[in-house]
Amino acid sequence: MKTVEFGRGTTKVTASNDLPLTIIAGPCQLESRDHAMMIAETMAEACQKAGAGYVFKASYDKANRTSLSGKRGLGMEDGLSILAYVREQIGCPVLTDVHGPEQCQAVADAVDVMQIPAFLSRQTDLLVAAGETGAVVNIKKGQFLAPWDMPNVISKVESTGNENILLTERGASFGYNTLVADFRSLPTMAKTGYPVIMDATHSVQQPGGQGGSTGGQREFAPVMARAAVSLGIAGVFIETHQDPDTAPSDGPNMISLDQMPALVSSLMEFDKLAKADPCRV
Repeated sequence: MKTVEFGRGTTKVTASNDLPLTIIAGPCQLESRDHAMMIAETMAEACQKAGAGYVFKASYDKANRTSLSGKRGLGMEDGLSILAYVREQIGCPVLTDVHGPEQCQAVADAVDVMQIPAFLSRQTDLLVAAGETGAVVNIKKGQFLAPWDMPNVISKVESTGNENILLTERGASFGYNTLVADFRSLPTMAKTGYPVIMDATHSVQQPGGQGGSTGGQREFAPVMARAAVSLGIAGVFIETHQDPDTAPSDGPNMISLDQMPALVSSLMEFDKLAKADPCRV
């Protein structure tokens, strides 16, 4: 199994399917510096207490909103400034999305992990530009891709000499406004050797399910997380908010922040069992 290390100094995170779990968590969309710091502080403390690695995530631009009127975020300049501030103050690695090749270098200068959104996971120019920065690249498997399609995606980043790659499962399209998670995809993607992440909250989305916005079933997100961790993976991606019902995006599938410490603690217990007796195919 490959190991991907990122972050700085004593706050480095080491992600591998064979090592203790990493939690990637934060709000869907950046709202303000104070809001980002509040969530990052809470999550960093919870992860440190439970013995999990922690990466703060948030998007400066939600470029694929269901409706034209959907709130997209703070924008690249302000967003990257906040992410860099969180990294400096909290000491944890930070992650955000990129949407075009021209954004990659600026994003790599401000964060530790750049994320390729699922809808863009076959965009060759974007994958190559992300790889060329040398930063860690987290690729979300498209809702339209099979897990055994991912080696083709990986090869585009590897062509730049960059093997700092994470692979994230976030469900597959199933009919209209529905996603399903096929847990066979986790060990299948793990066969590449790269660290596998389960996106527990986006996998319970109902895309466009509320007409002008996306719905979700947040009550099932902890179920997805537990099931995935029990297979022995590198990490879990969870979006969280202190009041999901008022969040500007993805509220229906986000987990309330006050529930996160207990969930992280529980996931680490599942992780210990899984890593003691790995299940591989």
